Amino acid sequence: MILVALIDFLRKHLRAVIGICLVLLACLVIGDALFVDKEHAHTQPEHWFGFWAAFGFLACLIIIFVSKWFGHLGIMQDEDYYE
Repeated sequence: MILVALIDFLRKHLRAVIGICLVLLACLVIGDALFVDKEHAHTQPEHWFGFWAAFGFLACLIIIFVSKWFGHLGIMQDEDYYE
């Protein structure tokens, strides 16, 4: 019951949740630029500002779209498929 109440609360305050997430993302990217030592990076793109944030975002998008494509190939079936 607590989980349902939490989900309802988050749905009612969706704009605030999105705003908090965006502020947290901005803080992480700024923290990466200011506090992470990039002197010992292995590749050139690791020296770029916000590289790992962009890399993680693109990786998540690729995972989502590939899994949706894979699901539509045959994993997802109609409800009455076995009847």
